[in-house]
Amino acid sequence: MSIITLTTDFGTKDHFVGAIKGTIYSELSTARIVDISHQISPFNIPETAYILKNAYKSFPDGSIHIIGVDSELTSENKHIAIFLDNHYFICPDNGIISLLASDINPEKIVEINIHDRVETSFPVMDVFVKVACHIARGGTLEVIGKPITKYTKIVELQPTISNDNSTILGNVIYIDNYGNVICNVTKKLFQEIGKGREFEIAANSYKFNKINKKYSDIVDFTLPKEQRQKDGSKMAIFNSANYLEIAIYRSNLDTVGGASTLLGLNYRDVISIKFS
Repeated sequence: MSIITLTTDFGTKDHFVGAIKGTIYSELSTARIVDISHQISPFNIPETAYILKNAYKSFPDGSIHIIGVDSELTSENKHIAIFLDNHYFICPDNGIISLLASDINPEKIVEINIHDRVETSFPVMDVFVKVACHIARGGTLEVIGKPITKYTKIVELQPTISNDNSTILGNVIYIDNYGNVICNVTKKLFQEIGKGREFEIAANSYKFNKINKKYSDIVDFTLPKEQRQKDGSKMAIFNSANYLEIAIYRSNLDTVGGASTLLGLNYRDVISIKFS
């Protein structure tokens, strides 16, 4: 039985997520449901793509991913189902797939056409769930939609590199639950351009000339605990997805703050790396 994952901007206060899960179980009592996130910023497509792109690959082939962000059906926002990288994605045609498929082309895409058989004002629950359960039972995409080749494409922010390879200009693409700021500069790009040279990372007025391997590298564990005092220290690190991250050690947005608030960094802000 395939896994069905849920990624939405519905939050957890309201009934929406519970109703979706209940509908899945009513359609397919043996379903296995996994929440990826329900805390996506409302209608934020790039944020959805970042989270899902770094999560879906951990699931087994054949997993089915329901994406409920900006999902209202309109003439400009159709519903599609895709087979991509041995995974199924059911989502609105709002550009999300172009971000997920930036490195891998979809093998099959259909425009979902069962809406005339389903009366709904909540398509994620009433349409996406039916499609997901159909696939989980072994059904094909052609039964629930007509094959298409084109889908809405949006361009994600890309780092720029100076002509002499001395500078990379990246952008903030995501701020996580701790307030850590993720930049669109990958470890691979950093190493290819840097070639082992010394560097300076500038994030607003803050400078970094070291990238830690892990968060706790900033702590000298040979010192007694009362002498360490590293909470709140600023650092740069490549995160688990291998993106450059500006972080605050043991940050908490509800108390001491995080890199986003303490360093004044927001979505799309520039982070520069100069090599020497």
